[in-house]
Amino acid sequence: MDNNTFIPQAFIDKMSAIIPENLTVDDLIAACRRPLRRAIRVNTLKISVADFQLRAKEHAWKLIPIPWCAEGFWIASDDLIESQNSTEGHSLGNSAEHLAGLCYIQEASSMLPVSALFHFFKQSDKSVVLDAAAAPGSKTTQIAALMENKGLIIANEFSSSRIKMLHANIQRSGIHNVALTHFDARVFGEWLPETFDAILLDAPCSGEGTVRKDKHAMKNWSQESIEEIALMQKDLINSAFHSLKPNGILVYSTCTLSHEENQEVLHYLQAEHTDKVKFLNLAALFSDAHKTATQEGFLHIWPQVYDSEGFFVAAIQKTASSADKNTNKRPAKFPFTKPTKTEIESLLTYFRTQYGIVDLTGVIYKREQEFWLFPKGIEPLMDKIRFSRLGIKIAEQFGKGRKTGFKTMYEFARCFADNSVSKQHTNNINLNAEQANEFYQGRDIHNIDCNGASGEVFVSYRGHVIGIGKALSNRIKNNLPRDLIHDKKLFKA
Repeated sequence: MDNNTFIPQAFIDKMSAIIPENLTVDDLIAACRRPLRRAIRVNTLKISVADFQLRAKEHAWKLIPIPWCAEGFWIASDDLIESQNSTEGHSLGNSAEHLAGLCYIQEASSMLPVSALFHFFKQSDKSVVLDAAAAPGSKTTQIAALMENKGLIIANEFSSSRIKMLHANIQRSGIHNVALTHFDARVFGEWLPETFDAILLDAPCSGEGTVRKDKHAMKNWSQESIEEIALMQKDLINSAFHSLKPNGILVYSTCTLSHEENQEVLHYLQAEHTDKVKFLNLAALFSDAHKTATQEGFLHIWPQVYDSEGFFVAAIQKTASSADKNTNKRPAKFPFTKPTKTEIESLLTYFRTQYGIVDLTGVIYKREQEFWLFPKGIEPLMDKIRFSRLGIKIAEQFGKGRKTGFKTMYEFARCFADNSVSKQHTNNINLNAEQANEFYQGRDIHNIDCNGASGEVFVSYRGHVIGIGKALSNRIKNNLPRDLIHDKKLFKA
């Protein structure tokens, strides 16, 4: 227990007035002072839950299932530490499993909103989903895994400093059905009315529920700040509602406890659209969900109930149209063109002959000598909104005429290399633990049998691709992007 966790008396007094009769404020404060349990979510785009459990057993990681997420686990191990910079023990963030994108370090409560969304939302290959406040990417990557990299996700983030982290987590997870935007999410209702089949609005909030991982989270807590934030949240949920298709599902969530930022935001939305908002009951989302369910069917999660962060989740269905005419589009010049049929055939032939990859899900576009793969559902939106990052860059072309060649991009490998065809191909070289550590440090791999491979090769560790290299006799030249290079050994065998 950390008695240095800052909890304002005014907050305690406020919680005393709203906490359910079966709970106590003393238990709330005690829970807030306890360290938060570490949790991970298995990335099923890369590995099955069963196979990951076998990997965890090898490491002596104790995995405890999280009731509301089939892919989520609390994780414990005597050998794991919190910091990636410590010289003692082994950081989960520097484990081979995390670096390869097999798992995502994510707080257990943070998995709830997406679970709630897919409890009601039945996606198809044509589904268009908005994650309105997406960074750092935990929920975007969870959505993408449940959609099996199909359909289209618009991941929006207003903070420019968080866009890079969002993209890095999407890239590491092997996701290619996401387009990034960088706007205040209050624009979507006007710019893209009734566009999305489902929306997740994990709203910016006062963060009252986060003190277990940040003991200073409530240092600047005040009632005035909460009321100001609540006004923004009402604008955000109203805009999200307008951009949702009729019969679509909207999940609203926060990591805070005050009613002003939670129940009152939902009641505001219902008052604004009385006959169009249907609250969906989350009391049956998982076995003990009823313990935190409100009268409306929301989940108001007190940290002592599930030994988690404080959190709030609500689900609604839009029962009728609400959108006004789109009067304020922000089209931008689209810097991509469609390649010729010959160019596409040449690129696909290269991927097939070099790696054994025969099927790319998406549509190919070109910008100068770059080839990009976009999600199939993006084309109707290309002239309606400006994108910060769209799809993945899969290759660069060099040379002319018969000397034309291609350089494969790292993102392509992370998204398409972990399949049964490429794993059997000669141009996929598996490294041992020492070699994999060398590769992550940006070094070439020497004195290695390339098994007859030549030119570009996938570089794997324990059967999962971690990058691209170039086979040169008994050496692999390292092509890992500079921003992914580490300066020390990361994991042990």
